[in-house]
Amino acid sequence: MIPINQWIKIKAPATVANMVCGFDILGFAVNSPYDEMEMRLVPRSAGSTAVEAITIINMDTYGLPTEPEKNVAGAALIALIEEYEMSHPNSSIAFEVKINKLIKPGSGVGSSAASSAGAVVGANYLLGKIFSNDDLVRFAMNGEKVASGVKHADNIAPCIFGGVTLVRSIFPLEIIALPSPTLYVTIVHPQIEVRTSDARSILKQNVKLKDAIKQWGNIAGLVAGLMKSDYDLIGRSLEDVIIEPVRSILIPGFDALKLACKNAGALGGGISGSGPSIFMLSKEKETALAVEQEMKNLYEGLGLAHHTYVTTINQQGVQIEA
Repeated sequence: MIPINQWIKIKAPATVANMVCGFDILGFAVNSPYDEMEMRLVPRSAGSTAVEAITIINMDTYGLPTEPEKNVAGAALIALIEEYEMSHPNSSIAFEVKINKLIKPGSGVGSSAASSAGAVVGANYLLGKIFSNDDLVRFAMNGEKVASGVKHADNIAPCIFGGVTLVRSIFPLEIIALPSPTLYVTIVHPQIEVRTSDARSILKQNVKLKDAIKQWGNIAGLVAGLMKSDYDLIGRSLEDVIIEPVRSILIPGFDALKLACKNAGALGGGISGSGPSIFMLSKEKETALAVEQEMKNLYEGLGLAHHTYVTTINQQGVQIEA
């Protein structure tokens, strides 16, 4: 266990969830952007609850709640503390967390997951790494429930494990780390907000069998393409016939952007998480940069403010600096 009051620094990466066809089951971490956090163990007041054992300090201007039960990092830490104290009945722990969100909330690149995952990975480090990665995902999913109303792990898992992950099951939890070839990632974040809860509320509750079969084939093809480093198969499999047709109406210029990026050489891509960010995968950096220019051209033409990133897949996940 790290001594009381000794600060650690945490880098929690952005993540791309769904990977087009893998709704709620596939995701990957990226090297940019990322949240910055600082964390330390502090003395616990006698008789205090798990909620009262958490202090959250915002270092940014987004004005997110600091009440632990209303904050995604706080909710994740509450779950961790409660499980820790069940197995350590004579011990009590408390945390102070500073959060500087460089991943804009509502951007679609795992802002809530970064805070949730960063908090539990940091806490686990301070406690001497007593919990497994699967445990940490379970805790962090409580933060995602605060953000979207649903416990999902497609952002949390790659944020903690790094790389590309497959969530085979939530209950019981089973995360599979997938190998992947070198891929360049281009992301555009048009400066609008799409709330995850809103993006989920418009989804159809019933799916045609023929669409489900096509989607299953794309998911299997994408996983096989990643494992075989088959770029063409990856590109052919980046197709969503169920979620994207519904959610894309929330994102200005989506269809035109996707076509322009593929014409520029991208393997393919789509909505990152629930949006509004859009990601594209490319085999080479030069292509990824050309894709970025297409993204800029389109949103400049629409007069819509935006941010772009050209990055790569982050293989480490959340990183700690003691």
